[in-house]
Amino acid sequence: MSLKKSLFIIVLILLVDQISKIYIKTSFVLGESVDVLGWFKILFIENEGAAWGTKLSDLLPISEPVGKLILTVFRIFAVFGIGYWLWDITKKKSPRTLILAVSLIFAGALGNIIDSVFYGILFDHSSGQVATLFTDEPYGSLLHGKVVDMLYFPMIDTTWPDWVPSIGGNRFRFFEPVFNIADTAISTGVGILIVFNKKAFPKQEEAAD
Repeated sequence: MSLKKSLFIIVLILLVDQISKIYIKTSFVLGESVDVLGWFKILFIENEGAAWGTKLSDLLPISEPVGKLILTVFRIFAVFGIGYWLWDITKKKSPRTLILAVSLIFAGALGNIIDSVFYGILFDHSSGQVATLFTDEPYGSLLHGKVVDMLYFPMIDTTWPDWVPSIGGNRFRFFEPVFNIADTAISTGVGILIVFNKKAFPKQEEAAD
């Protein structure tokens, strides 16, 4: 796969990701949801941390703003690293499977970085109101934006039977996480690397004696 085709995939994913996030941010109040199908909802939440909403301030003795800044800077360096990897494998004409997977991961990482870096200065808050783009009263600052998530698939939403020890009567949902297009691209890219590992990283045949 050429670098041009890779860039096309990246730009396409970024457009879909950012258009969907801006639409949700300027159309939904935080926590608002819409049923699309019985097992699929649009649910607007904002993620201030890493995967599963984990915050560095929950793990280290630092404040939330400092933890958010460290996480955003780390993501920026990671995106540069993935971008260099993508450039290198396209230059070396690596397998199409590998280039596709890395393109998806790069696009997803970059999509979420845009939220973390810029959304804090582009939007006002979404609590109890629909946010405004290019507001005069932004909810945060540069590098302190929140990632917008909206895709929710509670395919199973039920209650554990009372006879089940410890968890009887508790609510059970599958699939619980709320995510976005960028997350989907990252997960798909990683999945391709795992499932098609041999195609992505073919072993070089040893030269015959």
